[in-house]
Amino acid sequence: MAKIVNLTEAASIGFHSMIIIAQQGSKGQINVNHLAEKTGSSRFHISKVMQKLVKDGFLGSHRGPAGGFYLAKKPSEISLLNIYEAIEGKLEVTKCPLNRPTCPFNACIFEGVTVKMTRDFRDFIKDHTLAYYLDRE
Repeated sequence: MAKIVNLTEAASIGFHSMIIIAQQGSKGQINVNHLAEKTGSSRFHISKVMQKLVKDGFLGSHRGPAGGFYLAKKPSEISLLNIYEAIEGKLEVTKCPLNRPTCPFNACIFEGVTVKMTRDFRDFIKDHTLAYYLDRE
């Protein structure tokens, strides 16, 4: 479970690949080679991330030379938060970034900034669906 903003390469691959697939629309499927070319990521890493999104029902896939990935839901039904949590686990907003019950000081040394950062990030990715990124260049 991610405690504060932790944008891993896997999450970045998930966000960018899902937007590319959404932009494809009904024109067909997008294969791993195309996603690797567009994102600059390894085919292996993309495949691993995409399979998590297939497992959680956000993508469908077909194997073979003409295979690829396609959206299993409407772009308006998939938020960046959905994608993030499918890849990284539930995003929690906690008072302590280390999840400790007590602090050796009277107040958190981070003065609540980690809570604010995590909330802001969560709210942003919750409010942005794949539909937001369609027809944008």
